[in-house]
Amino acid sequence: MRVLVGGGTGFIGTALTQLLKARGHEVTLVSRKPGAGRITWNEAFQKEVLSSRLETTQMLARAIAKAPQSPQVWVLVTGVAYYQPSLTAEYDEDSPGGDFDFFSNLVTKWEAAARLPGDSTRQVVVRSGVVLGRGGGAIGHMLLPFRLGLGGPIGSGHQFFPWIHVRDLAGILAHALEASHVQGVLNGVSPASSTTNAEFARALGAALGRPALIPLPSTVVQAVFGRERAVMLLEGQKVVPRRTLAAGYQYSFPELAAALKEVIA
Repeated sequence: MRVLVGGGTGFIGTALTQLLKARGHEVTLVSRKPGAGRITWNEAFQKEVLSSRLETTQMLARAIAKAPQSPQVWVLVTGVAYYQPSLTAEYDEDSPGGDFDFFSNLVTKWEAAARLPGDSTRQVVVRSGVVLGRGGGAIGHMLLPFRLGLGGPIGSGHQFFPWIHVRDLAGILAHALEASHVQGVLNGVSPASSTTNAEFARALGAALGRPALIPLPSTVVQAVFGRERAVMLLEGQKVVPRRTLAAGYQYSFPELAAALKEVIA
């Protein structure tokens, strides 16, 4: 296939591009920097539009809708912030959400902006959890304090921590592109859905051979990140990839210990 990847030079986009090329697909990147195998915007348009994910998504959706030959498939990556944080609830792709705070409303608007009229183009939305991988993602900010033995749970540590290895997120996206039966929402999270923040901290400490006993108080998190962003760290959701598994995707890293071992190797 010929695949156009938005954000193709970023952490997730790079992993996806490498996987698609290895599978024989032709990849063109939408990038702010011009170069071979890339398309970019002129400067004035860049400044006007690229500051807003919603406007960029709407622009791409309009281009698809007007294309003389419709693309076979249109895949959007959003986030599990769509689901309301809870210490007890379990969410799959059919669970309600998207209407309780800034981030959940952003996901709702983002997915709505991507929606295409008609059915000439197959549409898939992947709601991603916290992405783990070498050279980027959440781990990049955590490794130093954990290597120094200063890591630990964030806040109470009881909140769920929906995670996914970057190779599996890229794999789910490639599966969504290649498998013609896949459509609608897929949760881009590991099957290990019951992982809590404290369990993640202990597993990362164990992978590094370091203790992970020093908690980061919620008041400090709020002071550093601000109240709205702190919510994403202090609260979490138990998200299960029911439709992702039913669609036939086979995980490379379904368990946390193996995922972390690969990340820090």
